[in-house]
Amino acid sequence: MEQKRTRPFPHSVLGIGNALVDLIYKLPSDQVLRDLRLPKGSMTLVDPQRARNIQEYLHSVSPTLSTGGSASNTISSIASLGGRCGFIGRTGKDDPHGLFYTSDLENHGIRAHFSQSEIQTGTAITLMSPDTERTFATCLGAAATLCAEDLDPAVFEGYDYFHAEGYLAQNYPLLETAISMAKRAGLAVSLDMASYNVVVEHRGFIGKMLERGVDIVFANEEEAEAYTGKKELEALLELSRQVPTAIVKLGPRGSIVMDKGRLHVISAESVEKIDSNGAGDSYAAGFLYGKSIGLSTQACGEIASTVATEVVKVVGPKLGPEKWAEILPKIREIEKKDLSCPKSEI
Repeated sequence: MEQKRTRPFPHSVLGIGNALVDLIYKLPSDQVLRDLRLPKGSMTLVDPQRARNIQEYLHSVSPTLSTGGSASNTISSIASLGGRCGFIGRTGKDDPHGLFYTSDLENHGIRAHFSQSEIQTGTAITLMSPDTERTFATCLGAAATLCAEDLDPAVFEGYDYFHAEGYLAQNYPLLETAISMAKRAGLAVSLDMASYNVVVEHRGFIGKMLERGVDIVFANEEEAEAYTGKKELEALLELSRQVPTAIVKLGPRGSIVMDKGRLHVISAESVEKIDSNGAGDSYAAGFLYGKSIGLSTQACGEIASTVATEVVKVVGPKLGPEKWAEILPKIREIEKKDLSCPKSEI
């Protein structure tokens, strides 16, 4: 008689990234991007003065505020799925955006491993084009002052997975030290490539990190091609030569996953896309949540696709409580079905 898998006690995920408050603007046209000299779909680092100039240019558009940063979005969604989480970051000392950020994490039950800076909390000006593509003008603020020396090995104890955003490739010692500490503590490490222009600029370093201990890598089509010089399946195969689990997200066409030499094709529901901001972060959340509770790779991909599909239907990078209430029963069904399957069928 084949042994059935039972759901283990949920494990936990620790994230690290830039703690940024998103200022989300819906643009009337892409002319705004041209006027501001911001490449569509990119992430551009800006200093405080340029950030102020952009906001002044957009004075007639009221932004929506949200806690942000790629890894933070992922951790927040894992918590909403029912996972236990923590997040490493830095905010400004007692400034309004920093207090808003910390309060939001606490409200989601996320343990904040935060340090503070005299510099103000960073912001990500998120410019959403009419076709829902998003472009970022990011002022890192306090987040830029987080350094390798600030990391405490004790923080990594008690977690099972460690997730880092590719934007930290702007700070080689920080990302390298964080990954090393996670591996020494026995955590599985995942890395989201984050943005094609980050991959282009830091390709060599990212490759070094993949080979030194990354277990799971997330990339969209553009990022995968920027890193490998190849498209879709060929890019996935190239990535899988460096890490045990490689994922290439294909937008509305779903995603492809190579896990320990086995290919998984994940479909995506066809929906009307309102805002693509946060879709990749949400995909990573669903996948890592599934891994953390022992689901099969196929089920992890299905949960990831379910969450990402819902996120593109709303404005902003995360789902609200009402939307989570709608999709959690569907996710629980995926879990139940997968955990009841004999191991030989996975």
